[in-house]
Amino acid sequence: MRGGPTLRWGVIGPGEIAGDFTDALHAHTDQRVVAVASRSLDRAEAFARAHGVDTAYGDREALVTSPDVDVVYVATPHTRHLPDALTAIRAGKHVLIEKPMATSTAEADEISAAASAAGVLAMEALWTRYLPHTTVIASLLADGAIGDVRLATADVAWANDLSSGGRMTDPALGGGALLDIGVYAFWFTQFATGHPVEWHATGSTRADGVDLDAAVVTRTADGVLATAATSLLTTSPGLGTISGTTGSIRTLQNLVFPATFELTTGAGSAVWSDPTVPTGRQGLAYQATALASYVDAGLRDSPLHSLADSRSLLATIEATRASLTVV
Repeated sequence: MRGGPTLRWGVIGPGEIAGDFTDALHAHTDQRVVAVASRSLDRAEAFARAHGVDTAYGDREALVTSPDVDVVYVATPHTRHLPDALTAIRAGKHVLIEKPMATSTAEADEISAAASAAGVLAMEALWTRYLPHTTVIASLLADGAIGDVRLATADVAWANDLSSGGRMTDPALGGGALLDIGVYAFWFTQFATGHPVEWHATGSTRADGVDLDAAVVTRTADGVLATAATSLLTTSPGLGTISGTTGSIRTLQNLVFPATFELTTGAGSAVWSDPTVPTGRQGLAYQATALASYVDAGLRDSPLHSLADSRSLLATIEATRASLTVV
């Protein structure tokens, strides 16, 4: 991942995912995180010391107006994505916004409009789309390796302590299965089938609006089906399957960060694996190098996971949420 254009990154939100992102960039790329901002200067300074970042700020405005920052990574809780992204965009900075890009389609539209008006690139950090195995799967689908795609399935579920009071179960922070982990399952099926236009969902939510589990069947305009499920009540294998008229593709590890998949056709089965690929959250670096290449090329949208793709994911989440039963 080294080589190519190098950008200077600023991070808003010095949490766990931001730390993993920063470490991955510094370990595997020429991208550099040069600044971090938090409402707590102490937290920002502690992050800077832990991850080799030069400058810490106690407010976002100071970071986004710094001439030493080219692009801002928004790694705050879901409900902060819109205001923090807009702050960076209006300061003329490109933005990589942690998934989900926003909490609603209306918020996604606001981010897209602001980025267009400012002439900057805004991109959702749907990092799995930029991993090498996904690139190979996309090529196989484009080449017709499994014929016409007719069905995709995905499940992403991680059991959580619902009494812990953490971010995952805090309604003020957009807690719940759909926005945090369900987005991966919805992304995988959408990646395989295209944007859905029809949704049929069921699941449960607490009275405070924190969704607990959900399953949704979607259909695209040309009739391709998908099923996706997510839950905070259990842990699933997290597998994804894409079935076509002449074969199938199946992830062999959790689809959020797999390093291998199986292709099955009439000629037999073959497993793709690359032991040189960084595993786990080290793969967060791929999206950063992709964004840097897009900025260098003058692009204002990701050709792999566009703002329209991000909006479509939120449309699925909205349709699913509307069908949940309060328990």
